[in-house]
Amino acid sequence: MPRWDPCAEDRLREAALELFLEHGYENVTVAQITGRAGLTRRSFSRYFTDKRDVLFAGSERLPAVLAHSVRHADDTLSSFEALLAALVDVAGGLADQAPLAVQRRAVVRASPELQERGRTKFAAVTDAVADALRDRGTPESEATLLAQVGVAIFRTAFERWIDRPNDAGLPARIREAAAELAASLDAVDFAALPHP
Repeated sequence: MPRWDPCAEDRLREAALELFLEHGYENVTVAQITGRAGLTRRSFSRYFTDKRDVLFAGSERLPAVLAHSVRHADDTLSSFEALLAALVDVAGGLADQAPLAVQRRAVVRASPELQERGRTKFAAVTDAVADALRDRGTPESEATLLAQVGVAIFRTAFERWIDRPNDAGLPARIREAAAELAASLDAVDFAALPHP
């Protein structure tokens, strides 16, 4: 009887990423992944539902975790401050993601199917954050707008972080992206914008 391998999940993930990068996501089968990892289909099914799950495993928790952090942010914070605090809080738990994130991004960029999955994932995050902001008393349309802006800040910060993970951590990148947005808004002369 085979023994349980505590490194099986990592081996499967590494094998899948190698194969996706070599042959393209669409051209790789679960059998190839398990063969490269030296494991069985049963081992694969213990950790992943399908080959997409190898890339996105764990991401299904992000909407709930981020929404929880928004809901439990200090009551004295404005809606946007609570959102930024939640982004920074959650980012602190993603520090171990940088090494594989660059490879994952390359695979996703080469696959329209995976790009769509990524958009769906971030739409779920946006909806969860907007709900959490509404629970804090933020008006409906403002909650939706802030959630969209917050997700854009997170995505921008994440991209910068994985481009140069040793320069600054993800929480610092989130603060940086938010500060850039704030500076851009401060520079806008809203009175000078055309009126309909």
